[in-house]
Amino acid sequence: MQFRDLEKQYQVLKDQLDAAVIDAMASATYIGGPHVSDLEEQLADYVGVKHCISCANGTDALQLALMVWGVGPDDAVFVPDFTFFSSGEVVSAVGATPFFVDVDKETYNIDTEALDQAINFVEECTKLTPKVVVAVDLFGLPADYPKIRSVCKQHRVLLLEDGAQGFGGSIGDKMACSFGDISTTSFFPAKPLGCFGDGGAVFTDDDEWASLLRSYAVHGKGSMKYDNVRIGMNSRLDALQAAILQVKLEAFSQREVDAVNEVACAYTDGLSDFAAETGTILPFVPAGFRSSWAQYTVQLPDSLNRSDLQMLLKKQNIPTMVYYPKPMHDQTAFEGKCLCPTGCSVTVELCRTVLSLPMGPYLEHANIQFVCEKLAEIGLR
Repeated sequence: MQFRDLEKQYQVLKDQLDAAVIDAMASATYIGGPHVSDLEEQLADYVGVKHCISCANGTDALQLALMVWGVGPDDAVFVPDFTFFSSGEVVSAVGATPFFVDVDKETYNIDTEALDQAINFVEECTKLTPKVVVAVDLFGLPADYPKIRSVCKQHRVLLLEDGAQGFGGSIGDKMACSFGDISTTSFFPAKPLGCFGDGGAVFTDDDEWASLLRSYAVHGKGSMKYDNVRIGMNSRLDALQAAILQVKLEAFSQREVDAVNEVACAYTDGLSDFAAETGTILPFVPAGFRSSWAQYTVQLPDSLNRSDLQMLLKKQNIPTMVYYPKPMHDQTAFEGKCLCPTGCSVTVELCRTVLSLPMGPYLEHANIQFVCEKLAEIGLR
């Protein structure tokens, strides 16, 4: 059993993917060109925003947004404590100070009350300027953007949506990657929409920011690539990945988001008795929200030893993962370079108890049932 079965996805889409790759290679336009521009239009249309700017990866996408906004020294950027390293890494990369904020135990996303308190702390107790909130759509579930937007508006800070795991999710009829002043995503292969290598994209409705994003992504170009008007980076999506993503986007929008939600429902049904008997907490999706299920992540009770459980499941050929074993504020790279005065107790607990199970739109029902049965069999011993 695969943790996320990319091989099965390829077999299902093989004819279209192979044809798309051959077409891209035959075009002899490997950087930029119609494959990339067409994909950007399709992505913008799917998300429901005016501009999509593709780039080399999701980390660059976040950093490009911060560069466009001129974020740097003396600025504070607010980041959930329970997330992947890049969400905070880019803040330090531009010279700003990351402030790590605790998350909601049910949704794993940034806690808006803690966020408000964090911004107040910076305003009242430091010389830093609150500049940006990075809201992460963790495990596929969009963050609570109506509440986050209210906090941002109150404090006059910008909102950057990190939709690397949330692409395809939604709140009502509004899609993930449309909630931020600028939003980003990643096309790393294991993401909800992934390519065959690295890739990323930035989304915005602002014409000026879109123009700056394109400039910063190509060495700070002006009227052409040899007219360099600012210091940028080299961050471009290649045509082969764009061709692959066009095929995958069609499958993703037409079938895979629905399919992965069916998988999640099957897991929740299959684990309900186990959860009730052991105190395991299953994923929660608020009313009106839809997840794209980058991960199906449970919280284990203290009575279950996570490492032992993983080892026993592995013997049954059931792979599992821990996202994430260490809070952001405890990462060595941030020592002495970040703010987290409250300690983020929910994050600390989650890092100790979360476990992610095999997931994906091509996970067969028999395998879901097998995972549920073995988890119950081992956990109830």
